[in-house]
Amino acid sequence: MEAGGLEWLLVPMRQLVSWGAAGAMVFGGVVPYIPQYRDIRRTQTAEGFSTYVCLVLLVANILRILFWFGRHFESPLLWQSIIMIITMLLMLKLCTEVRVSNELNIKRRSFAAADSKDEEIKAPPKRSYLDFDLNYFWHWSKFTDYVQCVLTFTGVTGYITYLWLDSSLFVETLGFLAVFTEAMLGVPQLYRNYKNRSTEGMSVKMVLMWTSGDTFKTVYFILNQAPFQFSICGLLQVFVDIAILLQVYLYSHYPQKPVSHAAHPASTKAL
Repeated sequence: MEAGGLEWLLVPMRQLVSWGAAGAMVFGGVVPYIPQYRDIRRTQTAEGFSTYVCLVLLVANILRILFWFGRHFESPLLWQSIIMIITMLLMLKLCTEVRVSNELNIKRRSFAAADSKDEEIKAPPKRSYLDFDLNYFWHWSKFTDYVQCVLTFTGVTGYITYLWLDSSLFVETLGFLAVFTEAMLGVPQLYRNYKNRSTEGMSVKMVLMWTSGDTFKTVYFILNQAPFQFSICGLLQVFVDIAILLQVYLYSHYPQKPVSHAAHPASTKAL
């Protein structure tokens, strides 16, 4: 009788824990970006945050969603990718608005066709469709340019995936690229800090959340004997997170001389 009563209590508790874990998996990945988003809104500057972090996560999660069509995995992971894409687009929108509002007399850079009414843009005929300067890639002046780039990437990779969906080698490679791209998440921020010789403007809380989440995820992979590439990529993420935290310590205790950008009047070329 007692066993039956205990089982009656344990079943809903297990279900509750399962729902809680699924919810944490779906929304846990976006939590580190809340303090960074608030810091950017409060200070009205995005100089300390690398928007290439958004690029890495957009690419990784788009590839992960395409991987799902070749090999169905848990629904929470799929929803996590969808929520992360929305979050990164919101981050890009805020960063673009703040950056442009702080820039004066800067030539507009775009991903798609330039507006003929824009007197500052005088592109030659051969570049009338794309103002695609690699030096300004992912540093455009309108949020719609980022959306167009993301949609173009999604369309091209989606079409390729559709053609090769029956190939197990392609599907496995796609999954590996998704995981490996996400493992590179902290590299843009690491490089930006190194280039600026400072971590000012970067949310340390965000990096601490990265570190704790990546450590938990990597330990989970190892304990559950996940595929080898998952564990390797997880360890790589943890090492990059630790390197960024070392930058925080180094640049706060031993201030570095900022790198001169005199050769680049439009310092917006920085990541």
